[in-house]
Amino acid sequence: MRSLTATACAAAFTAAALLSGCSDPRGLRVAGPAVSPSPPSGPAQVTDPVYVSDAARRPLQRPASFVLKESVSLTGLRWLHWGETTAEATGGLSGGWCRPDCENQPYPVKVTLSGLTRQEGRDRVAFYSRATLVSDRLPPEKAAELGRVSLHTPEF
Repeated sequence: MRSLTATACAAAFTAAALLSGCSDPRGLRVAGPAVSPSPPSGPAQVTDPVYVSDAARRPLQRPASFVLKESVSLTGLRWLHWGETTAEATGGLSGGWCRPDCENQPYPVKVTLSGLTRQEGRDRVAFYSRATLVSDRLPPEKAAELGRVSLHTPEF
């Protein structure tokens, strides 16, 4: 019984102390600098338009297909994400180097674009500067060549 009385007295004392702090006749006052919101967690989102250049140096956004370099074509691309520090897609890979095997049925490929380069100034845009292609069907020498492909980026 004593512990119940002690608990009730402690609660009443705490409530009185809290309420008396708010009974200032001038009202509630807040002092000090405002708290800034925390930045969002996770990968940074790029708000500028993001492009990849094809072999003809044309800027493309989320292309369904394009010629990566003179002898490498990508088709049927389905982008898992785009506009972040990397872009990833799955699709088909073909070129003169794999004929006749891939002529009618392109090799399945995973494409990763990276090396995002941003333009500063009035017309801000960004370009991916590297591509990585991965396919189980690639011969070792072609896999090494396509493991890191430099892409054209315009002079900023």
